[in-house]
Amino acid sequence: MTITSDSVVTLHYTVSAQDGTQLDSSVGKEPLTVLLGKRFLIEGLEDALEGKDKGDQFKVSVEPDKAYGQRVDELVQQVPRSMFDGMDVEVGMSFRATTDQGEQSVMVIDTSEEHVVIDGNHPLAGVPLSFEVEVVDVREPTQEELDHGHAHGPGSGHDHGHDQGQEQQQ
Repeated sequence: MTITSDSVVTLHYTVSAQDGTQLDSSVGKEPLTVLLGKRFLIEGLEDALEGKDKGDQFKVSVEPDKAYGQRVDELVQQVPRSMFDGMDVEVGMSFRATTDQGEQSVMVIDTSEEHVVIDGNHPLAGVPLSFEVEVVDVREPTQEELDHGHAHGPGSGHDHGHDQGQEQQQ
């Protein structure tokens, strides 16, 4: 079965930065299962998967515009330390913040006695990425998956049977 924009795809992947530094991999773990066309994967990887078949292995380079976007200097801001209300703020910490663009994650990149510098860019913004991919399986989505907008089952990070059990216990 050939992958289309609404296929459920199970894949193994390794993603690296342009300099060869490995950033993430599913190899040796459960493969990832996703419903394509719902933006669970970056655009460049989704585009590369279309037209592939079960068993295909390929490499693809993805430029920032089809990955996590370009860095935006305006998303780096210096804010008063008082905004953190006495918390022990350290470089590398992440927070959810309300910004002009809505809720987003920000990372602390510098601190001083009076200020904290936060960066709202995705850590991989501006970084070209290289993927090595193996298509483990391809199938049509179930109606429930289409209704919910995501894949179900092993490797999808989502199991309604388990969720429903928790809901009943509450």
